[in-house]
Amino acid sequence: MSMNSNEVRCLIAGGAGCLGTNLARRLLDQGAQVDVVDNLSTGRQANVDQLSRHPNFGFIKMDIADPAICRRLQRRRYSHVYNLACPTGVPNIKRLGEQMLMASSAGTLNLLKITRRCKAKYLFASTAEAYGDPDVFPQPETYVGRVDPVGPRSPYEEGKRFGEALTRFWGGKYGIEVRIVRIFNTYGPAMSPKDQRVIPQMLTRLIAGQPVPIYGDGTQTRTFLHVDDLVNGLLTVVEKGVSGEVYNVGGDEQITVRDLFATVKKATGLRAKQPFASISSKITAAAGRTRPSFGPSAGGRTSRWKQASARATRTCFARWASSLPARLSAPRTGGTAARRSRAIGCSPPRHEPDGRPQYDLDGSQRVAGHKHRILVHGRAAALHRRTRQQQGRRDPSRHQGRRCRGRHSRA
Repeated sequence: MSMNSNEVRCLIAGGAGCLGTNLARRLLDQGAQVDVVDNLSTGRQANVDQLSRHPNFGFIKMDIADPAICRRLQRRRYSHVYNLACPTGVPNIKRLGEQMLMASSAGTLNLLKITRRCKAKYLFASTAEAYGDPDVFPQPETYVGRVDPVGPRSPYEEGKRFGEALTRFWGGKYGIEVRIVRIFNTYGPAMSPKDQRVIPQMLTRLIAGQPVPIYGDGTQTRTFLHVDDLVNGLLTVVEKGVSGEVYNVGGDEQITVRDLFATVKKATGLRAKQPFASISSKITAAAGRTRPSFGPSAGGRTSRWKQASARATRTCFARWASSLPARLSAPRTGGTAARRSRAIGCSPPRHEPDGRPQYDLDGSQRVAGHKHRILVHGRAAALHRRTRQQQGRRDPSRHQGRRCRGRHSRA
């Protein structure tokens, strides 16, 4: 795609990351003027410093979710807008989950407004995570996925799905040329050493001389795409793609994690130990579900991962139950309520003489002894210590007369 600086001016949101840096470098080499907007939440200042040597490059440190970005860029006329802005990585979900949601919603809306005013072409960089926990491999663009809108990874997944919906809606309503690209595993220059994806992890540990853990038996497969090929795919979709359509861009050659580790060692000439870790430790480290690998046997591995997760959950619950006071776990006689209470290690509910259950003023059911209160919500059970003083506050009638006498005496 031939161009010169007088014809093409591009805005790249999230241009300080790996993909944005390589895309900006390619566009600058082709003669375009490039403005990068990034708040550097996960982007790197070192990438910006390398690009700033080019005379056609400009950088704005700003959050695209800030409405002021529309005013800041209202006088600039762009021919292309690339929305790559969103923190990535499973470890960042808990720390930057809100930014993920805002960048994919309010940030996407702000960039679409700029695109509409400039009559530019717009590309929204989505993710393979939009398919959720898929049971179809590989995933075609027509596959709707198997998603959990409130799962542990939902800030990233749901944010991207909302961004896709908003992009397509605006394209149809206002006649904007929009494209959506779902990006699969990518690697290449400008990746952060702190990136928690498999290839940066391997390289970082090899350079530091640390063991490289491989979870499971290492036969799980992945596909990878070099960032240069990804940039080629993005530019091809922008120039030749159909407006409003979704495109998957990723590698098509499967490789086991064990073979990947051998390839990385051979390419770098570095040596390191290759310890194998249990799958349950992988589940714990991922702080959520572990994505199944590509291949026909992925369903079996997913089933084993779920079993391992269930065993880990039961172990944690057993440790929690063993830490309860012995008198709460003592066997008791009684009916169904008593048996259910023994299962979670607490006293059975109290009842009135006529058999009706007793409730506190806050709506919780009383338990024998008035020492604890149990709140049951789904599978979660929490015990809360309650002192006599707190019980008095919950039942004003117990000390009403004493407080009245006190008020009259002070009067």
